[in-house]
Amino acid sequence: MLRPMAADSASLSPDSRAAVADSELDALFSSFAGRSAVLLAVSGGPDSTALLHLAARWRVRSPGGPRLFAATVDHGLRPAAAEEAADVARLAARLNVPHRTLRWQGEKPDRGLQEAARDARYALLTAEADRVGAPALALAHTRDDQAETVLFRMARGSGLAGLAAMNAETARGQVVLLRPFLDLPKARLVATLDAANIAYASDPSNLDARFARPRLRSLAPALAQEGLDARGFARLARRLARADSALEAVTERVEAELVTADKSGVAIEAARFAELPEEVALRLLGRCVTAQGREGPVELAKLEVLLAALLAALALPAAPFRRTLAGASVAVRKGRVLVSSAPPRRPTEGIATNSSAEKAPLLGKTGPRS
Repeated sequence: MLRPMAADSASLSPDSRAAVADSELDALFSSFAGRSAVLLAVSGGPDSTALLHLAARWRVRSPGGPRLFAATVDHGLRPAAAEEAADVARLAARLNVPHRTLRWQGEKPDRGLQEAARDARYALLTAEADRVGAPALALAHTRDDQAETVLFRMARGSGLAGLAAMNAETARGQVVLLRPFLDLPKARLVATLDAANIAYASDPSNLDARFARPRLRSLAPALAQEGLDARGFARLARRLARADSALEAVTERVEAELVTADKSGVAIEAARFAELPEEVALRLLGRCVTAQGREGPVELAKLEVLLAALLAALALPAAPFRRTLAGASVAVRKGRVLVSSAPPRRPTEGIATNSSAEKAPLLGKTGPRS
C-alpha cells in the first residue's frame, strides 16, 4: 500500500531538506540529453517515484529530449508488490510515460535472495530497455545509497575499485546505466514528493535485519555523529574512483609494453613484471587471468595470494612455478610469466558446496573486481 513517509529532518541542513526545483532539472538530467530514449526503473519507493516525477517534469521543459519509458519489476516476493506496480502504472499514465510491469518468474532461491533478486531485476530491465529501443536505463540511487555501498563493500573486504562504489554513468552490456541522483540526499527526493502530494511505497525488506544492507543502514545515525555521514562516504567514493581510474590508465600502458599474445595465451616479461608497483602488478595479472580463464571474475583475495607466490618465485630464478586460478594457468618459463587456459576441472558431482557463503570481493574493471 502506498503511504507518505516523512523525512527525519532534525539533523538535516536547509539545502538537504529542500524539494528539487525546476531550475535544477537540466543539470540533474544532463546525462539524458542526446539519447534517443531512456527507460526509468521505478519500484514505487520514494527514490524511484521521484525519478519518474522529476524526469517527466524535465521532459516537458525539454521538447527535444529523449522518449521516456518506465518499468517496474514485481519479484513476486510480497503480496503488496502487484498493487505497488499498479500504482506506479497509474502515476506513469498521468505523466504520459509508457509503463510496463515485469515479473520475475520461476522458483526463488532459499539463500542469497536479495542478490538473486537484484540480478533478475537488472536482467528484466535490460531486456525491457532493448524491447523499447532505449540505449540507457536510469536508476534512482542517491547519495545515501552510495554511502551504504561503500560500507557494504568495506565489510566484504573490497579493494580500491570496489570502494569507488557506483558511477553516475556505467556501461553494462549494450545498455548504459544512468544515476542522475547520485549526489542528492534521499531527503530531498522525499521533500519533492511531499511538495507534489505524490505518495509512494515503503518496502519492509529495507528494514529486515536478516539482510546486510538494512543492518548497515541502521548504523548510519551513529556514524554520522562521528562525522561519517553520507556526504563523507560519497566524497570518499569519488576520490577512490579518481585513484582507481589513474591506476587503470597506468595498467593499460604497462599491458601494452609488457604483454604479448599468441594462440597459446599471453606472456609477460618476468623481470619487468617483478619491478612493477604491487597494485599495478596485481591488476595486470588479474587482466591476464580473466582473459585466459573460463570461470568468471577473479576473487581479489585469491589473486593476491597468487601474486605473492608468483613474486616469491620470480625472486628465485631456479624455482619452478605453476598455479591455476579461475580457469587460467600461470607459469614461469624462460624469463616470462605465461598465462593460458587451464584444462577443464574434473566434474565435482556429489561434492557438497557451501551455497550460503557470501561471494568474495573481486578486483578490477577489465580484470577481477573488488
